[in-house]
Amino acid sequence: MEISNGTEIEKAIKSIIEGLKILGLTDYEARAFMALILIGGGEADDVAKMGRIPRTSAYKVLESLEKKGFAKIIQGKPRIFKPSDLDMLEEKYKRRIEEIFSHLRLAKEMYGEKGEPQLVYTVYGKGNVLRKIGEIIDLSESEIYLSSPKLGEIRRALSEQIKKALSRNVKIIVITSRTQRAPKNTEVHYKEGLIATDIVSDGRRALIADAELAACGYSDNPALAQHLKHFIEILLYG
Repeated sequence: MEISNGTEIEKAIKSIIEGLKILGLTDYEARAFMALILIGGGEADDVAKMGRIPRTSAYKVLESLEKKGFAKIIQGKPRIFKPSDLDMLEEKYKRRIEEIFSHLRLAKEMYGEKGEPQLVYTVYGKGNVLRKIGEIIDLSESEIYLSSPKLGEIRRALSEQIKKALSRNVKIIVITSRTQRAPKNTEVHYKEGLIATDIVSDGRRALIADAELAACGYSDNPALAQHLKHFIEILLYG
């Protein structure tokens, strides 16, 4: 997979490799995945040779690709590596891109055309973000939509508030990945690839936190809350 002599096919391969980096792959990972696609799978040495990556790095790179969902490992001696299904990867990253841009549009609405917040309050620090989520749960009267890749942390930190909300007959609709344990007596929907924590309470309060719960934006503007609720419903039913 030499990419220095300027032929059309090599230029195309270089372009694909650069594109794969946008999806979060390193240069070696992108080269290894491209090699897997070209040869259909093989041993680490085969991938290293085709991808022009050091043989000493091949296993580490391929194992990283497997963790990121780009490769499958067939156990044996030696191990065989195969590329993940392209249609599955395309669908996964389409959903992520759609989610990112939906959040960008919501952020634009929240902060206005001139960058001035429209009744949005920013909270920093995981402890403060979790306390703010707890406040929202305590204020809820009828329903809570909670979409998060970090549901386990929220459940452990706020188990009492969640139990009290459920005892008040507050309906809690949860969206999370299958690796996360949802609180009992909640309505659970599983989605992979979530990138942020989104909460809507009673259609009146909204919160968006980053992937690590290190910062969040909060609003009690019903129009913004309804916008986020609509986005979550797209995740559920779209």
